[in-house]
Amino acid sequence: MLYGAMNFPVRPILEQVKAVAAGGFDYLELAMDPPRAHHKLIREQKRDLLEALDKAGMALVCHLPTFLSTADLTDSLRKASIKEMLESLDVAAELRPLKVVLHPSYVTGLGVFVMEQSRQYALESLEAVVEKADSLGLVLGLENMFPRTRYMTDPAEFAEVFERFPTLKMTLDTGHANIGGRGDKKAIDFIQQFSDRIVHIHANDNFGKEDNHLPVGAGTVDFQKIVKALKNIGYNQTVTLEVFSQDREYLSISREKFAAMIEGL
Repeated sequence: MLYGAMNFPVRPILEQVKAVAAGGFDYLELAMDPPRAHHKLIREQKRDLLEALDKAGMALVCHLPTFLSTADLTDSLRKASIKEMLESLDVAAELRPLKVVLHPSYVTGLGVFVMEQSRQYALESLEAVVEKADSLGLVLGLENMFPRTRYMTDPAEFAEVFERFPTLKMTLDTGHANIGGRGDKKAIDFIQQFSDRIVHIHANDNFGKEDNHLPVGAGTVDFQKIVKALKNIGYNQTVTLEVFSQDREYLSISREKFAAMIEGL
């Protein structure tokens, strides 16, 4: 298993590479968000970034921009968001990542009153991203979300999308799956139903109400059950400890806890 950590995009990228390397992680998950990790800035620093990763002995996973409006009802906003996503994919391909993570479209504003139209826009945006990723030879993992985003939160939604896009893979977020009342059952359902699609894990904890990104074991996510289910399908790929804390020791502690569960089962 390879373990990674994510940069904080408000801080300089190279500074974040050093911080993740100091924690002894196998790879950096590069969140490609402004202000410090927009795709234009990443391209400008590409040589230095690749050299820093090589020096640290770390690989790379790219996380496409999170805060875009790819299902927006306003055509110009939606098209601009898709353009940003596709340009980010181009830069990601230049970095030769192990895989690329994609957040599904958010449904916001008046979009919640015309869900069919919003979902259609989301699918059209997803199709553009999948086609681009395929053309670039990138492994694309669509991440499960939580109820507030109103899209791609349940296994049934993923089943429909996977049928439509045969090359699309999945990023399983343990914290997202825990929000909304079903607890670890939703995560287990994802693992059992899509054992051939899961290529990446975001491991983080919460109390089932908000996306807190707590350390492993600090909330109500039943990691023992999740890890057992992952071992049952033979999962042995990448796990990003998506723990957002000022004290970076919690990242390492979370990795050690997750690894201990893997080894102990």
